[in-house]
Formats: sequence, C-alpha cells, structure tokens
Amino acid sequence: MKKAIIFGVTGQDGSHLLDLLLSKGYEVIGVARRCSVDTSERIKNRLECPHFNLVHGDITDASSVMNILRNNEDVDEIYNLAAQSHVGVSFKQPGLTWDITGKGCFNILQSIVDLGMFGSRFYQASSSEMFGDSYDIDKDGEKVQNENTKFLPQSPYAIAKCAAHYAVRLFREAYGLHASAGILFNHEGERRGETFVTRKITKWIGDWHKTGYDKNFPKLRLGNLEAFRDWGYAGDYVRAMWLMLQQEQPDDYVICTGKTHTIREFLDCAFGHIGIEDWEEHVVIDPEFYRPAEVDYLRGDCSKAKEKLEWEPECNLEDLVKIMVEHDVNANI
Repeated sequence: MKKAIIFGVTGQDGSHLLDLLLSKGYEVIGVARRCSVDTSERIKNRLECPHFNLVHGDITDASSVMNILRNNEDVDEIYNLAAQSHVGVSFKQPGLTWDITGKGCFNILQSIVDLGMFGSRFYQASSSEMFGDSYDIDKDGEKVQNENTKFLPQSPYAIAKCAAHYAVRLFREAYGLHASAGILFNHEGERRGETFVTRKITKWIGDWHKTGYDKNFPKLRLGNLEAFRDWGYAGDYVRAMWLMLQQEQPDDYVICTGKTHTIREFLDCAFGHIGIEDWEEHVVIDPEFYRPAEVDYLRGDCSKAKEKLEWEPECNLEDLVKIMVEHDVNANI
C-alpha cells in the first residue's frame, strides 16, 4: 500500500486529492492547522476511514513540519497544497501570505533533505497567478501562457508562489529530489471557498433561489467583470497532480483547459442555469473588490501535460457552472 502526506488536506484541492488517493488504495496522512473552529467540513465523510489519519501541523513552523515527516519517513508521496490562497487577502496580509505560501514550501523541502527522505516524491501547487500580465503568442496569434512564459507576479500571493516554485527547481537540481510543480490555472467547484468570485456567484444564486427570488434580497457585489480566466474543475486537476508523481523524471507542468472566459461570461452561464438572461439588475459593481494590481488575462497551454502525462480536463465551463449552481441551489434543502 502506497503512503502519502497531504499538507492542506481540508482545502478544496486537498479534499479532492484525498478522495482520489483513497480510491487508489493509498494510506493518507492529512495535515491541517489546529483552529478554534471546525475546518474539516470538506473531509468529514473521510474522518472515519481506516486508511486516513488527520494530524495537526503548521507549515510555517519548521519543527512542526520536521516532526510530521520524521514520523512518516517511509512516505512515498508528499503533496503541498497548503497556502493563503486568496489574492485579495494577500494585499492586506502580505507577511502572513509569505510565511504560509512561500516559506512553508521551503520548510517542507528542507525537512525532506535534512531527514534524507530522497525516496519520497514531492508535489508543489504552483499558480497561474505567477504569470501576471506576461504571456506569449501562439501559432494562431492568441495570447497564451505555458511552461516557458516568464513570470511577472502582480500580487504578494503570486510573489510567494514564485518563490516556492523556484525552490522546487533548486531542490530538484541541487539535491536530486523527485520534486515537481503543477502550474495550475483557476480551478473551481462545489468545494471552493465562498470568498472566491466563482463560488461567491453560485452561492449567492443558491441563497437567492431559497428565498423564492425575493426582489428585496441584497444584491450580489462584485469587482472587475472583464478579467479573463481559464477555469477548470478541481476534481480534474488533482488527477494531474497525482500523475506528475507517477513519472520517472520530475518536471513542471501547466494544468488548464486552454480556454478563457470573462467573469461576465461566468455570470451569463450561472444565471442562465436558473433561467435568467438579464442579471445586471441583481449585481452591483463595488470598487472594494478591485485588486490594486489586476491580472487581466489568463489562458493556459497544457500541451506538455497532454503529451507526457496523458492528462486532459473532462469538465468545460458549462459543466463546471452546472456542478456549482446545482450544489448551491440544493444545499440544506
């Protein structure tokens, strides 16, 4: 039986990865910070699983990371999905974002080396936000980002992710670690945090639906509706994470759908799912939700992942929105 550690197991991606690994017969140790409130909602149906053990730890604390790995030196795979992952919050809490999203990755990598765990394979969750306003032009004249596109981070979150990404390359080359990074473009789903724009939209629709479409229901408050994003389904993307650690050689891969849509288009699709074409009277543009430095366009090219990992996304935008809207409409009914 293979054994894996997931740092950040209670998050969206961590919970999906947990489901995937358990379905493949893994023993899984999930790591989450101890909080005064319960954060295990996404994994509550797995807490009694005999092959899953939830432990408390904090990747900002090097000794905490070291102790967890020391107790599991026979682990086959280590996934770092822990992060302060909200871009807007990173402008308000840059130090905390650095400690978790940047330094946390260093703590895991250094502990692997210090403990001599060179047989363990490591995955780092990198982000398309690292590209910022940078892009290349493909053969069709379209703007696109791939593994060779330069990074131009536009937020404290993206800067921290860049540092962690380069750390993976350094430890791979300096120490021979089987360490890979997935440069994941936006991936959403029914387990997405409610402060992220896609889930904020579908959660609002679900709550409004439960009122019988009350005309006095508070309006949906959003920021820039013209930003382009390459949206996929989180359940698809964790398959790519796993596939990276099954390769003979470690490497970095862009994971995306290859298609880009505006937030306005997401709104069209989401409201259309409940039969509303004209949604603008229900939405207020609030400057509070604009970023200090906006990333206007993201569209990935996952040709490398398709070729080497034999991975492709299964959900398109319409499928993704249907999953999210139906979940939020039917929640707590």
